[in-house]
Amino acid sequence: MGDTQAATGSCPSGIGADGIQVRRWSWEIIWITGGLFSWLIVPWLVAWLRTEELLSVLGNTPAVTLFWGAMWGFGGLTFGLTLRYLGLSLGMAVALGITTVIGTLGPPIYHGTIIALASQSSGQITFVGIAIALVGVIVVARAGHNKESELGSAAVKTGVAEFNLRRGLLIAVFSGVMSGCFAWGLDAGGPIREATIAAGTDPLWQGLPVLCVVLLGGLTTNLVWCSFLIWRNRTAREFLGQLSPTAETAGTSTSLLKSYFLAALGGTLWYLQFFFYTMGESQMGRFGFSSWTLHMASIILFSTLWGFLLREWMGASKRTRMLVWIGIGTLVASTIAIGVGNYLSLASS
Repeated sequence: MGDTQAATGSCPSGIGADGIQVRRWSWEIIWITGGLFSWLIVPWLVAWLRTEELLSVLGNTPAVTLFWGAMWGFGGLTFGLTLRYLGLSLGMAVALGITTVIGTLGPPIYHGTIIALASQSSGQITFVGIAIALVGVIVVARAGHNKESELGSAAVKTGVAEFNLRRGLLIAVFSGVMSGCFAWGLDAGGPIREATIAAGTDPLWQGLPVLCVVLLGGLTTNLVWCSFLIWRNRTAREFLGQLSPTAETAGTSTSLLKSYFLAALGGTLWYLQFFFYTMGESQMGRFGFSSWTLHMASIILFSTLWGFLLREWMGASKRTRMLVWIGIGTLVASTIAIGVGNYLSLASS
């Protein structure tokens, strides 16, 4: 699920691409319905199928794990305001840059292992890879800013009209820090991992019960906010297919069943990013913390490549297109560096 509209309180007519949209629902109904699938239903179903003694294992849940999940929920809700006041390129650069640093370096600093890791050649290569990823984020963001300036899209004009540097930076810092709490929550779930492995779960799936807890914390934050919006906007009737007083009437041919299906599909696809994330993290040993950098870099890398595929960069200057390819190459280089660092660590252990 995207965060672009998360905190604005707006009620867009739909979400999706290529004309596949949920048109009869307000934003808060779409968001919380999809969220129930991505943060509750699918994580618990998958964990139940792939792990042993799930409920017993979750009895070892540290309260702080749920807390970090709730804090991450605030990050998602405020990310939309970051883009609203800073624009797409600057907002993404600031928020994702902070999230990358907080989520990657926070756990080893907290555990006091960062100096020991940095003293080894494998750790040095990994930290260089993290630094390269941050450079790649900045380069891609700069290319995006250039493209926006050259093309002058309607979305950019709207963003400029609401541009507020001071307010935007404050919200971006808050959003970036809070979003990085997801990585802290995964790190705090160590006792859950140990318990699920002891119960006989394959180590590859050890992160799935942790996701249940972290995402439950995020659900709590988002549920409170969406409940407020549903009460304020009087949109609860949309769950049953009835239009609210403020809902748009255009494109109402979308059936209620299709609306639920699209929300469930979007929520499930969103969850799958962390399903595969925990699988990869489980294989990275002492440098599992660097998986957060790979995750953030991959989001920017593949979203930018999709932008090229969808011809979003058509009309941008050759210099700007060259800059974005440099950024993509930098992000690829960062993943290679981090991979080499992890390989050397595992080889020496």
